[in-house]
Amino acid sequence: MDMVKLTIDGIAVEAPAGSTVLEAAKLANIYIPTLCYLKDVNQIGACRMCVVDTGARALSAACVMPINEGMVVKTNTPAVREARKVNLGLILSCHDRKCLTCVRNQNCELQAMAENLGVRDIAFEGAMNSYDTDLSSPSIDRDANKCILCGRCVAACHSVQGVGVIGRVNRGFNTIVEPPFNADIGSVACINCGQCIMACPVGALREKDSTKAVFDALGDPEKVVIVQPAPAVRVALGEEFGMPMGTRVTGKLAAALRRMGFNKVFDTNFGADLTIMEEGTELLGRIKNGGVLPMITSCSPGWIKFIEHNYPEFLPNLSSCKSPHEMLGAVIKSYYAKVAGIDPKKIFTVSVMPCVAKKFEAQRPEMNVNGLQDVDAVITTRELARMIKELGIDFVNLPDEGFDDLLGESTGAAAIFGTTGGVMEAALRTVADILEGKDLQKLDYTAVRGIEGVKEASLTLAGKEIKVAVANGTGNARKLMEKVKSGEAEYAFIEVMGCPGGCVTGGGQPIVSSRVRLDMDPRQVRAKAIYTEDEAMTLRKSHQNESLKKLYAEFLGEPNGHLAHELLHTHYTDRSAVKA
Repeated sequence: MDMVKLTIDGIAVEAPAGSTVLEAAKLANIYIPTLCYLKDVNQIGACRMCVVDTGARALSAACVMPINEGMVVKTNTPAVREARKVNLGLILSCHDRKCLTCVRNQNCELQAMAENLGVRDIAFEGAMNSYDTDLSSPSIDRDANKCILCGRCVAACHSVQGVGVIGRVNRGFNTIVEPPFNADIGSVACINCGQCIMACPVGALREKDSTKAVFDALGDPEKVVIVQPAPAVRVALGEEFGMPMGTRVTGKLAAALRRMGFNKVFDTNFGADLTIMEEGTELLGRIKNGGVLPMITSCSPGWIKFIEHNYPEFLPNLSSCKSPHEMLGAVIKSYYAKVAGIDPKKIFTVSVMPCVAKKFEAQRPEMNVNGLQDVDAVITTRELARMIKELGIDFVNLPDEGFDDLLGESTGAAAIFGTTGGVMEAALRTVADILEGKDLQKLDYTAVRGIEGVKEASLTLAGKEIKVAVANGTGNARKLMEKVKSGEAEYAFIEVMGCPGGCVTGGGQPIVSSRVRLDMDPRQVRAKAIYTEDEAMTLRKSHQNESLKKLYAEFLGEPNGHLAHELLHTHYTDRSAVKA
């Protein structure tokens, strides 16, 4: 690799050829403030907060300025500091500064930058735009009054997710980021993934708040309120309470939910084990009986909506399985209600998810049993943290507790559902045992692990070669589907997760600032914790879950049987008429 030598603030630096000044400065541990920049997503030099002195006639944006041999860079001259303050003042002059009531208060990059640069008053006061908040989506609220036009959400939607339903409209002072033709976000082909929320440095995009509905249910003596948290929640929730990224807080999570007043604390991981039994059986049936292949996973609601809009011809390829939390919701309102002697109409189910698309999924008319929605409310990891704080629960010092019996047992295979490749690996652990007719010692299918956009593997199970593929992020999924569509690639099984990295970096997870992302990758740090959770489990294959065996023996009968299909399987909708 060719290296380039330069000097930054008097420090000799060597960086790979083609690096930007910002990247070179990071190697020397020299901090340059950024706002519109988002590593690997948005590098456009729009906000001008990263300006530096390179000896040119004008200051240069470090995020897009390439380095060259012998370059001398100064990052903190009086002119540089003044330019940054002026640029920040201009941004703040048309920003809705209701910080105390903003959902991003104390986790806002604009707020942090104003504090770091010592901005104590706004030098530029004048006209302000006034927009109605777009509340049309079941998953995402959009407040253009807080938007700073950094373009990060646009890049995430277009370049990362390949969806492209938002963009800059108009010019100058009237510029706004919104869907085309003044449409609201709920009427376009948005897949509700929430990656725009994760990219936004301020509070212009946020999840639809469901905390009031949950608090109201908890306060209703006529309701039996049951909660279930997803696998990825337990490796991210701690960050909202100042704990290091990747801290596993499974026991504290269960304890906090119990103290919040939930009648039962079950575990979506049980639903994940259940999904493997249904999905694995479905896959084996398709392979043996000449069914539609490749079979594609259906756990990710953002991916499901993406394929409904963009690849309706592949709807028959989707597994008919509901996602794990919907499966568990259905089981709670049927099996558990029967065992506990509770009228299902009195049960209010709450899912704690790393995902805002789950809010949309829970409202789908297909997700019901006997006219009752499987899941009544979905709250994100962030919403749960806010509720815990509002109740004054000392989360960090809670003792570790377990989930409630009956629907609280799970295996390591369920834990890895939270990261890309996890559903595939969990399925392979069970499918391999069934095909071989014995308890195999092989547990770790590392070929499907990692954060690469698309992973492919060829596995031999019981003498049969099975080709599989894994994609994370719908932009990568589009590339994979085009290969399948053209006949360039053939697989038996495909896993797709709608968000880059999988659920660990879903649209409802703790938001990590662009500065922190320069130091660590949440996809990798949280995934490592997921695999540690798996390795710590006594049982690591879904079909070994004793409570699951009991569920089938006492209620469901057999995987893919009549009752299982009635409760745990669903169908999908062709939405191709809506493209933009």
